[in-house]
Amino acid sequence: MTADQEKKQAALEAVKYIKDTMVVGLGTGSTAKHMIEAVGKLVADGMNLTCVPSSEATEKLAKELGIKIVALDAIDKIDVTIDGADEFDEKFQLIKGGGGALLREKILAWNTKFNIIIADSSKEVQKLGAFKLPVEVIPFATKQILAYLEKEGLQPVQRMRGGDPYRTDENNNIIDIDIFRTEDLQALESKLLKIPGVVETGLFLDTTSLIIVGKEGGPEFKERR
Repeated sequence: MTADQEKKQAALEAVKYIKDTMVVGLGTGSTAKHMIEAVGKLVADGMNLTCVPSSEATEKLAKELGIKIVALDAIDKIDVTIDGADEFDEKFQLIKGGGGALLREKILAWNTKFNIIIADSSKEVQKLGAFKLPVEVIPFATKQILAYLEKEGLQPVQRMRGGDPYRTDENNNIIDIDIFRTEDLQALESKLLKIPGVVETGLFLDTTSLIIVGKEGGPEFKERR
């Protein structure tokens, strides 16, 4: 199977957890795209769903598919959110944010009863960090944060789009850092979030309920005990 086929396999399994009248959080990215298309089919077949998007791109696709979209403040709690990941390990720790939606994705995850991560088999790792960790920062403080992270040995690189700084849906910048040699991710998360101007990180350390991995022999289900 190709990676994209694995992504689709995982997505189709994940939408089986969606039931009529649920509030559903919609993730962002290439894997989540398969899920959103599958949710669109559920709606077309008559299921009554209310969905909260994690990005403007997801909102646009969902609306094109006839999915009812509401803002987060219009609901009390999300029943299930389905999203992708850039990396995950056996402790259900994730790196997310390669697509730039980490802030809204983490807000959705925090407000969700049951979080499902869908992924192709290449996303499973022994140790997080081969994929650079995205950190969302406000433009006003970006230069100083870059200098601080450089001193800390995290090899920060400001994400660019063309010749301009990449901007998130919240109009912030993203700095990608190297955490592969970091052992204590909880301590790193706390340290990063204490820096004035850091909005959020792409470390999702304790939000995931279930991981579904697409694989050649059939999907693999990893549920947090």
